[in-house]
Amino acid sequence: MNHPWGKNHESKKAHPSGHASGRAPALRLVAWEVTRTCNLACVHCRAAAQDRPYENELTTEECLGLLDNIATFADPIIILTGGEPLLRPDILEIAAYGTQKGFRMTMAVNGTLLTPDKARRLKEVGIRRISVSLDGATSASHDAFRQVPGAFEGALRGIENAKAEALDFQINTTITRQNHSELPAIQELAVSLGATAHHIFLLVPMGRGKDIAQQGIDAEQYEKTLHWFYDQRDRVPLRLKATCAPHYYRILRQRAKAEGREVSPQTFGLDAMTRGCLGGTGFVFVSHVGRVQPCGYLELDCGNVREKTLSDLWHHSPIFRDLREFRKYEGKCGGCEYVRVCGGCRARAYESTGSYLAEEPLCLYRPGQKT
Repeated sequence: MNHPWGKNHESKKAHPSGHASGRAPALRLVAWEVTRTCNLACVHCRAAAQDRPYENELTTEECLGLLDNIATFADPIIILTGGEPLLRPDILEIAAYGTQKGFRMTMAVNGTLLTPDKARRLKEVGIRRISVSLDGATSASHDAFRQVPGAFEGALRGIENAKAEALDFQINTTITRQNHSELPAIQELAVSLGATAHHIFLLVPMGRGKDIAQQGIDAEQYEKTLHWFYDQRDRVPLRLKATCAPHYYRILRQRAKAEGREVSPQTFGLDAMTRGCLGGTGFVFVSHVGRVQPCGYLELDCGNVREKTLSDLWHHSPIFRDLREFRKYEGKCGGCEYVRVCGGCRARAYESTGSYLAEEPLCLYRPGQKT
């Protein structure tokens, strides 16, 4: 299956459908920016994170309270992210508490700080999987992306330390024009390292990513890349996931139809049951200061967990309700027969037009065309 962060976590309400009735869908994934502090300075960073303390981050007590609240209404995968989450002093306490609550706890790290001791302790507190980003197949390309010499070798050392503790890991890659040609080599590297999965991310021009917006691939390259990614399904021993690339779920159905294959859980795993853009429909982002957003790239203020519970915000935020009513989507997204399985990247639409309901700007497909 190609579900984010691992298998055996299928939601009974995961089928890609609208929720115009007003009933909130199941919350399946929470990406939680536990800190914004980071020891790298990546050129695409959503948070434009720096290696310094950030004021007003959620306290340990507030973090545990957030996990308590989530447990009252959902059973999502929790992704502890940043910044670099290993720089938060109480991260092991937070992770252990989430494990005690029964959540599948995961963590997004850059690998450079993952010492043998930290890998062992992450395993002990119940971290089920980590992600390590590789944005180049060599130290030259990866370090240029991460803007810190030695980042590539540090990431590889961290991966080896994770492997020594049998800590499951996946490789994440953000695709730009700078590294687009290296994608096959990066995937080969992921295989050789023994990764469980490879997740590709299409650049969303916000945060530090605005400074390299011109490095984003164009719509034609986007389409070709996702077709290539589909072709890898049966060629590599990896679980594959396209993120911030909702067109993939249209392409999957187009390709399956052309091949005479039915799109079902038996043939495509959870890819048959999820959808492209999950922001506000199955996914939520919580910032280091408690602000709730549909995703980390869509900077819309849906409330703060210091003022209202996440349960209340998930069920009643007007923005979340808009995102769940696909009939409100504008332009060709609103009239597209694939809107329920794709939806277009809402963050990319917002950054391009100022409307989070606008059509996806990097889509070549014309609704209703024969495939």
